[in-house]
Amino acid sequence: MLQNVLRQVVRRSVGSIGARSFANSSFGTARGATSPLTYLSEDELMMKETVAKLAQEQILPLVKKMDEQHQFDPSVIRALFDNGLMGVEVSDEYGGSACNFMTMMLVVEELSKVCPATAAFVDIHNTLVNSLMTKLGTPEQKAKYLPKLCQEYSGSFALSEPSAGSDAFSLKTTAKKDGNHYVLNGTKMWISNSDVSGVFLIMANANPSAGYRGITTFIVEREYEGFTVGKKESKLGICASGTCTLHLDNVRVPEENILGEYGKGYQYAAGFLNEGRIGIGAQMIGLAQGCLDATIPYLLERKQFGADLYSFQGMQHQIATIATEIEAARLLTYNAARLQEAGVPFLKQAAMAKYYASEVAQRTTVKCIDWMGGVGFTKDFPQEKFYRDCKIGAIYEGTTNMQLSTIAKVMKKEYQS
Repeated sequence: MLQNVLRQVVRRSVGSIGARSFANSSFGTARGATSPLTYLSEDELMMKETVAKLAQEQILPLVKKMDEQHQFDPSVIRALFDNGLMGVEVSDEYGGSACNFMTMMLVVEELSKVCPATAAFVDIHNTLVNSLMTKLGTPEQKAKYLPKLCQEYSGSFALSEPSAGSDAFSLKTTAKKDGNHYVLNGTKMWISNSDVSGVFLIMANANPSAGYRGITTFIVEREYEGFTVGKKESKLGICASGTCTLHLDNVRVPEENILGEYGKGYQYAAGFLNEGRIGIGAQMIGLAQGCLDATIPYLLERKQFGADLYSFQGMQHQIATIATEIEAARLLTYNAARLQEAGVPFLKQAAMAKYYASEVAQRTTVKCIDWMGGVGFTKDFPQEKFYRDCKIGAIYEGTTNMQLSTIAKVMKKEYQS
């Protein structure tokens, strides 16, 4: 079982790589002080290969059905939990797999080669919900929720609202103190995993007079009175991944369910979304690679004018260009992941990875459909689904324009310092 592999990994893993320890880590002192970004430790490579096998054998046969039915097959969700993929970075004390951040990115990349919707489910749960709970939760909160998040149900991160998208801190959801509880009212929109999640991290303003500095993070359980999950959105892509509206009507939340510090929700949202954006980069490079991998065999077999399509120089130049762009996006994403592990600034690199990987995914899927011709336009082949799935990469967890603005702002500070 994959979870047993994960537990073996953590026993031998170098764990989170510090900036000073990196040169002396198992990533290859024989290669000098640094290693190629695509060089993976033995443990990371084992995880990559194991998840790829899981995706091929247990998820791929159900991808089309899940896309058409707009929901995950229960066996897929169970397999993700049973194999430790819903607690990749969580300590084994809480039933997690205790792996490093790079391993999490590899999991997302490999799942995305087969089913980007499943990858989104795993990525958001791990990089946002589990990460926030692990780093900000009290001992009591972690003991109560992390075992369930690793083994029982998914979690959702609820920031966006009908009037608060890219301007996330203009949210209207309020939290008013009432004795030892807070009463939450408002609406959340575009909340991933919410159709099946058991717990929600709700961003609400507990002090509207303080503006965004009143935003606080609350742990809300699905069963709380007054909390309802609306219907699933009918989406263009990643259709199996449920995206719903949340309604909070006088939802009473115990004061001990504040996650982190009162009024620091805006900081947490901004900070943890930066890590999540690396995950979206991993999703997009996996998607692009999966689409290309599904297309090349067809080009080698399909013959026109007495030769296979791959043999034509015009085709080879296009294929080589796309392959190069995917590799460049991979390097950006892996670099951002290694910076995160090293504990050094990675804001610009995370934005670059998400922005560029989402652009490359769109170009790749368009080109693959072009190369496939008429059959690429049908649902009998996976290219059209990859094409639909990739568009979300330029939208969620910060739009492309927001990433470009972030990159420019960081660069300005660099030049002014």
